[in-house]
Amino acid sequence: MKKAISLALTAALMMSALAGCGGKNGGESSKNDVSSGGAVSTGTSAPGGDAVPHDPVTINFPTAGSGGALYAVGAAITNLWDTEIDYVSASSQASNGGIDNLNQVSEGEAQVSIAISSNCYQCLNGTDSFEGYAYGDLKVIAGLYFNPNQVVVTEKSGITDLAGVKGKHFAVAAAGSSVEGECKNHFTAAGLSYPDDINCEYIAFTDAADMLQNGTIDGAWIMSGAPAAAVTQACTSGCRLVNISDEIISALQAQYPWYAPFTIPAGTYPNQDEAVQTSAIKMVMFCRGDLDEETVYALTKTFWENIEKLGEAQANLKGLTPQEAVKDIADLPLHPGAERYYQEIGVL
Repeated sequence: MKKAISLALTAALMMSALAGCGGKNGGESSKNDVSSGGAVSTGTSAPGGDAVPHDPVTINFPTAGSGGALYAVGAAITNLWDTEIDYVSASSQASNGGIDNLNQVSEGEAQVSIAISSNCYQCLNGTDSFEGYAYGDLKVIAGLYFNPNQVVVTEKSGITDLAGVKGKHFAVAAAGSSVEGECKNHFTAAGLSYPDDINCEYIAFTDAADMLQNGTIDGAWIMSGAPAAAVTQACTSGCRLVNISDEIISALQAQYPWYAPFTIPAGTYPNQDEAVQTSAIKMVMFCRGDLDEETVYALTKTFWENIEKLGEAQANLKGLTPQEAVKDIADLPLHPGAERYYQEIGVL
């Protein structure tokens, strides 16, 4: 598999994600710059109370394309770990998104990453895109924020529901991507034959937004935290969001364990006067099962003890709580180190 992007790009990302990124070369004084509770010790506690030094641990954390929110989220998290945990050297890299992230972790090219819970479930169980390539040792650190599906259409398309996309020119994201998988699931639940009933355009979010703005496509499927820049661009040009009905969400939930209803509040986008109901899947931070318990405990503890500061740096992390981190994760197994932390604080 193609390796991570260059160190130069990683360094630039780390500098832009959070101020005061010291890293391992910045001296031990940098360990107390961010944390509200001080740096995490270099080792575990021995029976006599003395710290047992921990071997150095390298965390490679693939994210998504450099223009997306997940890219900055990963940079903020790895910068925190790199700064606050003495024995951890963590860095984030651009990637092709969730499926690529899971492949990199399962193949040992990365140790921690983020993907939607559905893709994690498929990877763990060897289904769909991971048929024949199951990674049975995938473990969860935390459920994060919901990633809502956002169906954007032009006014002239006349589309008012998912069934109305039949015969229309519609952008379904990159072929084989997790977003295209969302299109397949939802349009099938709406009674369409996917992809035969749709004139599909396999393009990225940014290209879809341009085509919506120009009126050269009828609609697009965008899966991203709200507000999403691509949706804002389209709605500024007179496009609108389509509701996903209770019936379709119920049909999805009956077949897949990861869907939840989600409301995009009125006013989230230009000219959006009413709330829009859609479906959503929780983003999950996962890791290799062979990452040792003490390290994952430290990663989990440091993440949650600094969640307010992370939320100030990245809006998608704002308001997250450990209580919600163990819910709506498609029954994926927690890593023992993360489980230990959640038990310690009374969540489990």
